[in-house]
Amino acid sequence: MSGLSVLISHYGNTAIFFLMALESCCILIPSEVVLPFAGYLAYHHTLNFWTIVIVSTIANAVGSLVAYGIGLYGGRSFIRRFGKYVLLNEQHLHKAEHWFHRYGEITIFIGRLVPAVRAFVSLPAGVAKMSLWRFLLFTILGSLPWNIALTYAGLALHAHWNIVDEKLKPLTYIGALVLVLLVLWFWFSRGSRKRR
Repeated sequence: MSGLSVLISHYGNTAIFFLMALESCCILIPSEVVLPFAGYLAYHHTLNFWTIVIVSTIANAVGSLVAYGIGLYGGRSFIRRFGKYVLLNEQHLHKAEHWFHRYGEITIFIGRLVPAVRAFVSLPAGVAKMSLWRFLLFTILGSLPWNIALTYAGLALHAHWNIVDEKLKPLTYIGALVLVLLVLWFWFSRGSRKRR
């Protein structure tokens, strides 16, 4: 049993809330492990299916608000000061602002459904000053089907819930690969602009 599973076994919905909130504020806690195991516990009536879904979705909203706030209140000065550590600069900030002003709702909704990306999608939304209420609405709408699907997978497979983790792990790797490719693109595009 993994450390996450032990936490959930001992602290139930409190652990689920904590772990899912951390995932939504840019910390890579795998919901692909948290929710299927919670669903497994729901099968054994240790936890309630809909309580898990509601708690995890509220946690996603709370964690996303933290990341959104960092982006919103840190803004350009945050990017100037700390952006270099994640290969971001003001031009990237300008693009993020433009993107979220134009496609904000869809970006948040889809981003919440993509492994790994879902952990980081709130930060640029805050930087782009996306409407808070629209941000929350699309965060919840994007989180809800993800949370239902993963919890149900654990519930449906019950004794074999660890199969879910095994099958979804490649999706997490794909999401991580997307992030790496974006970082490389930022790095090389910045380098080519400096040489001009």
